[in-house]
Amino acid sequence: MRSLFLGIAAVAVIAAASAPLTFQAVGQEGSKPKAAAKRPGPPPTSFAEDVFPIFKGRCLDCHQPGGKGYEASGLDLRTYEGLMKGTKFGPMVVPRDPDTSNLMWLLDWRASPDLRMPHGTKQLSICDRTAIRRWIMEGAKNN
Repeated sequence: MRSLFLGIAAVAVIAAASAPLTFQAVGQEGSKPKAAAKRPGPPPTSFAEDVFPIFKGRCLDCHQPGGKGYEASGLDLRTYEGLMKGTKFGPMVVPRDPDTSNLMWLLDWRASPDLRMPHGTKQLSICDRTAIRRWIMEGAKNN
């Protein structure tokens, strides 16, 4: 019985003594530790692919020549240039600042009820407004 205990003790001592060597060997395998892989961020929000389709589906009927919104404000949403030109009352988009952009004030229904957009219909979805807000935060680029 005593020899069994001595055998177990010997194995334990050998295992404990060799453990630091094992860790050193593992740590020395690569020349340098690998840096953590950097995850790419979301792609930039595109005016053509993310923002314009919202305008086309919900805003363009009124905000183009001949439409009520165009006649009242001068805002032409057919093109990036038309949006960035703004209205006869001033700019609609302040790049990198959605909170002061008139466009977001109107779409978030922070303006008076007679100015909220779109008129006479339900508010744009949170997803649509978030896409437009993100595009403005990213600099409101013509991309």
